[in-house]
Amino acid sequence: MRIVENRPGALDRRTRREDPAFRDAVAGIVGRVRDGGWDALVAEAERIDGAAPKLVEVAPFAARARAEWPADTLAAVELAHANVTRFHEGTRPRDVAVETMPGLTVAKQWRAIDRVGLYVPGGNAPLFSTLLMLAIPALAAGVGEIVVVTPPRPDGGLDPAIALAAELCGIEAIWTVGGAQAVAAMAFGAGEIAPVAKIAGPGNAWVASAKALVSAMAGGPAIDLPAGPSELMVIADASADAATVAADLLSQAEHDHDAEVVLVATQVGLAERVVAEVERQLSDIPAARAAMAAAKAVVVESLDEAVTLANDWAPEHLSLAVADPDALVLAIRNAGAIFVGHGVAESFGDYLAGSSHVLPTGGSARAYGGVTVQSFMKEVSVLRATPEASRAVAGPAATLARLEGLEAHARAAEMRA
Repeated sequence: MRIVENRPGALDRRTRREDPAFRDAVAGIVGRVRDGGWDALVAEAERIDGAAPKLVEVAPFAARARAEWPADTLAAVELAHANVTRFHEGTRPRDVAVETMPGLTVAKQWRAIDRVGLYVPGGNAPLFSTLLMLAIPALAAGVGEIVVVTPPRPDGGLDPAIALAAELCGIEAIWTVGGAQAVAAMAFGAGEIAPVAKIAGPGNAWVASAKALVSAMAGGPAIDLPAGPSELMVIADASADAATVAADLLSQAEHDHDAEVVLVATQVGLAERVVAEVERQLSDIPAARAAMAAAKAVVVESLDEAVTLANDWAPEHLSLAVADPDALVLAIRNAGAIFVGHGVAESFGDYLAGSSHVLPTGGSARAYGGVTVQSFMKEVSVLRATPEASRAVAGPAATLARLEGLEAHARAAEMRA
């Protein structure tokens, strides 16, 4: 982790996802699966992961977790499920209707998406929590069919934690296939994997790039948001504990070698103490070493400067390790999630606070929020008019249509007069 001064370009993001060769590699995988269907999917999966896709039943692996895990571990997973369910069911959007003029009513009604695909990362750490964070809001939305994919395991089965999370969500089977090839299969269909209307979930650079690509292709699905690789920015002042800040930074760095973590410190001495703590704690967390090698500690002169930097960089996760964090919260416009004060670990949001931990990355927090119930729904406008209102608006509507040179529109309106 390097200490740098705050200057233009100090926090430029990595360029791997913008590398033409990398984009071409992703496009090649996606194109082959789109054009070749199941056979191409099998070929790509065996080439990349050494295993063909399989639909694996959840129940046996969930039963293993229930039989082998201690009671407090099971209780923690069930607590996470309960909290996330409570939050998303409590934030389900409500239909509204507005009478824009007497007799003319426009309603906004919400409909669930018919079929969605959920990507659950595997690799170094099978993220059962991501399954909860995706499936629960989808269920709260009323999605009709949920397709779940996760990278294969060497034993050909499922991680018991992922299986237990799936069982709690009522998901009976999961496809063991990952990477860009899994995204392409959900986007365009492959064998028994039916194409979905929307893909949600985080992943590494391959997954994130594939999601962006399929959403721009003809007939491709929508996606939730640009999610992955993971990011964390910590703003810290003199009140921060260096060991705690270092632990927060490492918690995201261990996700993936492409993870990006940033410390914004108001004192050089604090930055130096955090860097020293990072080095000390790295001995126990070797998975974080690659990401921390590229991490930065930026020294700023004030918290106002730190807020400006945060809004410019738009981090996925933003921790406010400062004496008066509430003074900063309203000034933060661009962040996927904000963790307020010394007592709130970013890990709380990852697992059991309630909101989804699937959040925008790569600066997309400037325009996106995290996954919610609304992510799995769509708005439908419903217009109604009394006979009197219909006659009242027919003339103005026809006038406006002719102003755009659309005579058929005008006549369709005048027929209601």
